[in-house]
Amino acid sequence: MDFKRALSNSQFSMKQIIVIGLLMFFNLGFSQSKPEVKTIHVFVALCDNTNQGIVPVPAKLGNGQDPKNNLYWGAMYGIKSYFKRSNDWMLLSVTKNPKTHVLERVLFQHKLNNTYLLADAYDGKYIKNTTIDFLEATTGRHEVTVVHGNKSLKFGGSSNLLAYIGHDGLMEFDVKGQFNPINTNKRDAIILACVSKNYFKPYLEKTKANPLVWSTGLMSPEAYTLKWALDGWILNETELEVRERAAKAYNHYQKCGIKGAKRLLVTGF
Repeated sequence: MDFKRALSNSQFSMKQIIVIGLLMFFNLGFSQSKPEVKTIHVFVALCDNTNQGIVPVPAKLGNGQDPKNNLYWGAMYGIKSYFKRSNDWMLLSVTKNPKTHVLERVLFQHKLNNTYLLADAYDGKYIKNTTIDFLEATTGRHEVTVVHGNKSLKFGGSSNLLAYIGHDGLMEFDVKGQFNPINTNKRDAIILACVSKNYFKPYLEKTKANPLVWSTGLMSPEAYTLKWALDGWILNETELEVRERAAKAYNHYQKCGIKGAKRLLVTGF
């Protein structure tokens, strides 16, 4: 219907004109509004018995050069496998060796909104590089552009949320890099690694990223904790509510008691 022509036609009653005006308003609003796109970038240091200072896991799970069977990637509760089985996420693409030290990259989209998750599986031998890449991304550096359909998605330092999954290599080494933020954009961070608050805090204080969820003790950095936390983050819940979801997930799978899970997984500095 040509609404402007309809309004100028004197045969319409005032009531009809009001209805037509409302239709014009809503039609204009829907045609101009665009759903918000949110992006998440997950940096996964593959579990590696040989090259990381960890308590060894079964050899098949602890081969840092084998994403398919790795504890933090292709195993049941690995990032790729767990999100692929989720009813909330859809796997869009798998890319082999997209960059140096990264053995596989996966792209997911949330099924109910325009939230996209990019996850990189780093060769476990290069956990130090994984840590530096993650920290520098929390400053806004290293933007990664991924084209999917007609969308150009921004990850890396342009992500809304960045996550690190794996062994806390900072227990064994220090890292140097560009840790001063390049802009004032808000970037949330989730760090699932043993005692991550203690070891990553000095770096996040420099990068100015917001520590949404991190740990105060030893933990298993499997994908369920991240997934449940993201469920709340996508809904724009408070930091405490997101942390509550993470703790519930950890207790659900680890049977450690909700009080213990809340002491383990915390938010903020």
